[in-house]
Amino acid sequence: MRMLQPGLCSVTFRSLTPQAVIDLAAANGIKAIEWGGDVHVPPGDLENARQVAARTAEAGLSVSSYGSYIFAPDFTPDDVTAVLETAGALGTRHIRIWPGSRKRPSTEYSAAERRDATQALATIADRANDCGMTIGLEYHPNSLTDTLPSAKQLAQDLPMSNLFFYWQPAPGLPLEEALAEISALGPRICHLHVFAWLSDASRLPLADRAEYWRACVDALPEGDWKKPAFAMLEFVKGDDAGQFAEDAAVLTDILYRI
Repeated sequence: MRMLQPGLCSVTFRSLTPQAVIDLAAANGIKAIEWGGDVHVPPGDLENARQVAARTAEAGLSVSSYGSYIFAPDFTPDDVTAVLETAGALGTRHIRIWPGSRKRPSTEYSAAERRDATQALATIADRANDCGMTIGLEYHPNSLTDTLPSAKQLAQDLPMSNLFFYWQPAPGLPLEEALAEISALGPRICHLHVFAWLSDASRLPLADRAEYWRACVDALPEGDWKKPAFAMLEFVKGDDAGQFAEDAAVLTDILYRI
């Protein structure tokens, strides 16, 4: 079992300002924020990134990671430079990357296309390593981590020491299958994205899936990830701040066994 701290993905509240996200996180026992590159911290705006970093630190929070929206292999070298520089300005050494083209399931890739995507990810990891940074691959439907066999193949083809995997269940994934994924990828998992969704993507209070997540957290082994690890809330029912407060309390109970 690995010790995890409660975190928050800023994309949970895209409509809020960075300061409002920080205030909400600090008021509900969150320890770190993964800042998203789509709204709150766009790549290349280094002054904004520095300001968000300073405000996050002033609230007693850390920046767990930079949630980039690079889709490998659909990027340019300048895209990677902007993301690396923005992560540095945020004060984090960890960047989330999407494996594969946007909204494309792994079953649609030819062998050559998959090789190209894998090489693109290796290139990003090498550039990150030159900057002393680590990479975490999103674990998500319609990507090259949308099935366990595909994710395991990526792990085999990308053995570099600075490349890791996030983990989250596909909506409605049975617990037995979730535990099989964690068992297979556990040593390479860096952080968890936590939410409670049914298979049709409708959202539930986290309390309704507390035992599911407790089992997943208990199953996460120690591994190659040596930095602080976070279970980060990502999306809540109704995008509601009150629901977030309830979910944060449930997550804290899961992680700290209060």
